[in-house]
Amino acid sequence: MKSEIQSVDNELDIRSLCYSLWYGKIWIVGIAIIFAAIALGYSYVVKQEWSTTAITDKPTVSMLGGYYSQEQFLRGLIRTSSNSAAVAETPITEDVYSEFIMQLSSYDARRDFWLQSDYYKQRQSGDVRADAVVLDELINNIIFTPKDDKKGINDSIKLTAETPSDANQLLRQYINFANQRAVTSLNAELQGTWSVRQTSLARQVQRQEKMANAVYQRELKRLQQALTIAQQQGITRSQTDVPADQLPNSELFLLGKPMLQARYEALQANGPDFENDYDHDRAVLSSLNDGAKLDNQFKAYRYLRTPEDPITRDKPRRLFLLIMWGGVGALVGAGVALTRRRNKEI
Repeated sequence: MKSEIQSVDNELDIRSLCYSLWYGKIWIVGIAIIFAAIALGYSYVVKQEWSTTAITDKPTVSMLGGYYSQEQFLRGLIRTSSNSAAVAETPITEDVYSEFIMQLSSYDARRDFWLQSDYYKQRQSGDVRADAVVLDELINNIIFTPKDDKKGINDSIKLTAETPSDANQLLRQYINFANQRAVTSLNAELQGTWSVRQTSLARQVQRQEKMANAVYQRELKRLQQALTIAQQQGITRSQTDVPADQLPNSELFLLGKPMLQARYEALQANGPDFENDYDHDRAVLSSLNDGAKLDNQFKAYRYLRTPEDPITRDKPRRLFLLIMWGGVGALVGAGVALTRRRNKEI
């Protein structure tokens, strides 16, 4: 008998519970409304976060402007100097885009961008520590996601700000900032490579001239000595059937004064005999001496998704807060209603 009474005491009276909740509905609804109102007020006071995303890809050849033609010119010189048409080369557009992505995703680029932006300057308080915290938060508000071919995802960049227009404008400004850093780096590399090729080719042309002049002077001296001997011995006609090119220097006078004189004058008139590549190298050197004409306005990327003003807010999620805190308030109200009902029964 005692166990039966204990079993009845442990049973949950659903009807009584629902009755208690129904008569305490004012508390449940009231506290739920109070909690929801507090959450609503909080959503207007807390800092808002809006984010926008841009998706980029490698640029087209036409977007690279004068940079492409000059880089192609330098690559042609490298292929010529290596005497190989099968030199492995990465397409210029890919090299340019790789530099842009490196700048876009780098910590220093994000930090330098915020340091020179009015958006950060307006939020500075003068306290070094507080300003450092704000700067670190802003740096983390720019998130780069690299390309993933397996998932079919292109390179994307996301920026979070306090208003939709700020998010849009700041992301565009940051992409342009990273692009300009990439352009500066690419132009510096182009100019450095240009200078190296110019110096190398100038030395090569100089060596060719020295070698040709040395051969020229040696041939002039050889003919002059043979002509002097032929004059001294009064040789006025060729006395050998051996071709002139096969005669040793000691027997060259046997060609006779008239032939030696003609060869000497012809050599003086023609000048040094340069290698076949000399004229080509001189023409290329002339182009290099004009200097690299840097293009500071080309784009190292193209948009697959252009940044726009975001439509939905990231934080705070007002509807979510209302539902969540309204539910919490309803639970608290239910607890209050049950407690009050129990006290009345006692």
